[in-house]
Order: sequence, then C-alpha cells, then structure tokens
Amino acid sequence: MRGNKSTLMQDLTFIKIPEIKSSVTEVECYVCGKGLQDGISITAKTLSHGIVLFCDAHYSLQ
Repeated sequence: MRGNKSTLMQDLTFIKIPEIKSSVTEVECYVCGKGLQDGISITAKTLSHGIVLFCDAHYSLQ
C-alpha cells in the first residue's frame, strides 16, 4: 500500500445471530495500482486464479 488512501470496498456478511462481519479491500488496478482516488474507473474480472481488478487501460488487455 502506498501512502494514505481512503477508497474502500466492503464485503458484509449477515448471520442469523446479531453479529456483522466485514472485510475491507482498497480498490486499485492489479497492474498499475491506480484506483478511484486517482480518478480511474475500476472493473472486476474473474480469472482462473480469482477475481482481479483492472483500470480501463488494462482491462481490455486481459
């Protein structure tokens, strides 16, 4: 992680008991590291090894 970043992607899990679990991941391109904080649009793509995030410039290359 580089510097202070404030962009978050949150994945909430609701369970029958009143407990909420969440995890947070920064939204940035897998290739160049740019993200929403840089004014870049991010798109997720499912690859053989899992879901990867790409900016517009790198999404079309995959």
